[in-house]
Amino acid sequence: MMNQNPGERMGSEPIASEKVAIERKMFFLDLKENQRGRFLKITEDVGGRRDTIMLPAAAFRDFLEALQRLVEFEGKL
Repeated sequence: MMNQNPGERMGSEPIASEKVAIERKMFFLDLKENQRGRFLKITEDVGGRRDTIMLPAAAFRDFLEALQRLVEFEGKL
């Protein structure tokens, strides 16, 4: 979901969002921006209990590469 005019973003409104449902868990991925720059807010919701991590944009590529390595490793087990 993309905002139509990113130059007019409201304070906490995401630039873009994705949602992934797996079994009884829901994952929300929100691309956001604040004074320090862009970041990914990843929230896991399990039966109303939420846990969140923030990933700065500078770490996106390293995070993705590490995740890809783990997916490949798990696929070989």
